[in-house]
Amino acid sequence: MSMSVGSGGEDEPLMEINTTPLIDVMLVLLIYLIISLPPATHAVKMDMPTGKSPPSEVVPEVINLEVDFDGTYYWNGNAVSDFTTLEGYFRQAAKQEPQPELHIKPNRRVKYNFVALALAAAQRNQISRIGFVGQEQYAE
Repeated sequence: MSMSVGSGGEDEPLMEINTTPLIDVMLVLLIYLIISLPPATHAVKMDMPTGKSPPSEVVPEVINLEVDFDGTYYWNGNAVSDFTTLEGYFRQAAKQEPQPELHIKPNRRVKYNFVALALAAAQRNQISRIGFVGQEQYAE
């Protein structure tokens, strides 16, 4: 609110705009916008199980492949003599039904090349279930 000081009389018109109706209109529009917006739902669609019993799934065999720091491979705790023997193990495992899970546990100090060779051989021989275990040794 301002005060007019000067040489003018009381008969002169006031030259300021009245902003009260503009603010009222803006508030009404804001309320209309808030009401008209759809509520924000952050729903996650999940397939919930039904009351029926699940089908009996055969648990696949687990094959542990350890890669030692010097590049020595251990197939379920037994040392593998050479790389062609390891590929033969992969071929036999790929033919099994259901296909076993291959758990690879590389040593902390092993060169990546040895692990990459084992992964490539497993992929070449159609091993599809591959996972890494023993990651807690890298947490330090």
